[in-house]
Amino acid sequence: MRPADPATLYPQHLAVLCARADEALSRSGHDHLLIPSGRRHYQVFDDRDYPFAVNPHFKHWVPLTQVTDSWLVYTPGQRPKLVYLQPFDYWHVVPEAPSGWWVEHVDVHVIRTPEEALPLLPGPPSRCAILGEAQSTLGAYQPNNPPAALDYLHYQRSYKTPYELALMRQAQRIAAHAHRAAERAFRAGASEFDIHLAYCAAARQDATEVPYQNIVALNEHGAVLHYTQLDRDPPAERRSFLIDAGASCCGYAADITRTYAADPGGEFQAMIDAVDAAQQAMCAAVRAGADYRQLHVDAHLALMGILREFGVLRVSPEAALATGVSAAFFPHGLGHPIGLQVHDVAGFAASDRGGTIERPPGHPYLRMTRVLEPGMVVTIEPGIYFIDLLLDEVKANGHADAVDWARVDFFRPYGGIRIEDNVLCTGDAPENLTRPAFVAQ
Repeated sequence: MRPADPATLYPQHLAVLCARADEALSRSGHDHLLIPSGRRHYQVFDDRDYPFAVNPHFKHWVPLTQVTDSWLVYTPGQRPKLVYLQPFDYWHVVPEAPSGWWVEHVDVHVIRTPEEALPLLPGPPSRCAILGEAQSTLGAYQPNNPPAALDYLHYQRSYKTPYELALMRQAQRIAAHAHRAAERAFRAGASEFDIHLAYCAAARQDATEVPYQNIVALNEHGAVLHYTQLDRDPPAERRSFLIDAGASCCGYAADITRTYAADPGGEFQAMIDAVDAAQQAMCAAVRAGADYRQLHVDAHLALMGILREFGVLRVSPEAALATGVSAAFFPHGLGHPIGLQVHDVAGFAASDRGGTIERPPGHPYLRMTRVLEPGMVVTIEPGIYFIDLLLDEVKANGHADAVDWARVDFFRPYGGIRIEDNVLCTGDAPENLTRPAFVAQ
């Protein structure tokens, strides 16, 4: 199946955003929506800037991720307006004139200095809902982030338009291609650092362009959930490889994790296969009406069943969950919303008027608590880890008898297992956005 063309989908996407903005402004009591792209942040006592991250609300409207000091302006009943900074600058590359599938649908005004935006912004500022960080303030136009508008817009961002899904599928293809390159580098004996370089080269994205810092972990480093140290030299023995790495497409993120064993016939590979099968069943449960909190609890039971099968647990999955032992082996949440941001907004939103759906007791790191609905995209990333700090807590809490420590010692040098796909909830069977991207490689 040929990928959808974003150019044909963008007008409908823009119409959806205008309708959402109309409602958000009505709720907040403002006349205009202003979204600054953002401004560069500089290191303290220096003139070196940090990597720029565009305002996600800005790139929701236009596929621009590297333009600073620009503004998206929307007034109900009018075409969206882009105030686009194209500075006179010989220190940096000047952004090219706006072009692409979206330009004909917005009114573009090119400025040469940030201050030239002021006469192009509607007023007075008090009548504007301005979404952004305080550093984006320009004159009297200071971001006010009205809660009534943000609650509504963040909640609605959970429902992806066909345009957004087209870009997210493309991000999946880029990331899957790079994951294949990373696996080849691992099989060839490369170091963590060199695997990371192979990934970035295949994705054609550097460390500031991928949506988050690559996690490239060999052996016991896989037990560090956000391992980004990247050893420069390969280990004396290759046992396992965990990679959590994504890619970006026009500001939309892919977030994919895979785990590999050096020995394809060993027990650790068998455990990876068991987690992979369980993970695919969890992806199949991403259905409209499913409570993500229950999916998370069910994931605990499934993973503890695997540990029981492999002789690591001596108690039932239910007992491991009830006593907190399961959290020592699966300490993070099942996943999170994904889209314009890797950990996208409104994962806990009770409604489009605010409020929070609390996490289940004993699961403080779950990033999604909502009931699934068509249009939502979530990650499904179960994991099993052998983390000394957490295993010591199992002993300290009086549950040492629940675990076969000899089996823990066997698996500890492998670090851990995590398998992650990005899944679209539909009105029928879910669509796994990630698996087809790997098949296409």
